[in-house]
Amino acid sequence: MSEPVETTGGLTPEQLAAFWRDGYAIIPDALPPTTVQALLDETHALLEGFSLADHPMTRFSTGEKSAHVGDDYFLTSGDQVRFFFEEDAFDGAGRLAKPKARAINKIGHALHALSPPFAALLDPARNPDLRGAGSAAGSVAAGRKESHPAAVARALGFQDPRCLQSMVICKQPEIGGAVPPHQDSTFLYTDPPSAVGFWYALEDATVENGCLSFLPGSHRWAPVRQRFVRAPEKGGTDFIENEGAQFPAGDSYGEEKKDGQGEEGEYKMGEVKAGSLVLIHGNLLHKSEKNLSQKGRIIYTFHVIEGEGAKYDERNWLQPPAGGFTRVYRD
Repeated sequence: MSEPVETTGGLTPEQLAAFWRDGYAIIPDALPPTTVQALLDETHALLEGFSLADHPMTRFSTGEKSAHVGDDYFLTSGDQVRFFFEEDAFDGAGRLAKPKARAINKIGHALHALSPPFAALLDPARNPDLRGAGSAAGSVAAGRKESHPAAVARALGFQDPRCLQSMVICKQPEIGGAVPPHQDSTFLYTDPPSAVGFWYALEDATVENGCLSFLPGSHRWAPVRQRFVRAPEKGGTDFIENEGAQFPAGDSYGEEKKDGQGEEGEYKMGEVKAGSLVLIHGNLLHKSEKNLSQKGRIIYTFHVIEGEGAKYDERNWLQPPAGGFTRVYRD
């Protein structure tokens, strides 16, 4: 990923400028209501349909209350559709205290490959409204094709974007856990860093139900200092010091922090309506608060990394399937 000199659709000049300036960009109405509803319907079907009988009851933790998740169920989920519980969905005796559909933190991590409604978002052949959108010619076609992930990736300068770590995140009412400040490239490290998050709101995200918040411009001065990796010597996962590149290639990164800048700076709330796409630079510091409201906040997210000129690290927690990570460009 690099700042392109020219773009071929996918983002307006204003949206593109916002992404490179702030480290994130909000694209309203990136998904039509019919697609939003189809993805919500699939989400609810998955939540109601999975079995508790053979589930290890893995809880997803960001590390604030307990060690970051790292059991075998998690580590082998990169090419599966699996269900991870909220930490607060259990009572003091360890019993599930919520209906299963209201207890799941997230579903992951291969929805983009295994769930037809989610796969259709990447594969225009499965979605007549998007045919041609995954090609260079289609990226500037009329209508919503310009919001297709391939067109957006082209606008961001990706040469060979690959999709990985797709998830539905539920942010359940009353128990949806807070996520501390973090950078996506910590978890999906390439050398040099190249990750971009594609975050689609399937329901309105508000301050009350735990919308994202961002530290604008932090992608330019906040290095990727740590890596989230597999830890075979002790089992599970661990954070280690990053000994590789800490910024993407280019002269616009690694600037000195100005007075008042820092990881505890002023975060900007990112309230968005259902159907919106939020693009998140891999170095950008962002977070979300706990959902204490009575309203959930279901979103769908996946990440894109550069497959050309960036090395995906073999120590990363998520490792590629036999056929490699999913290509975003279809031509």
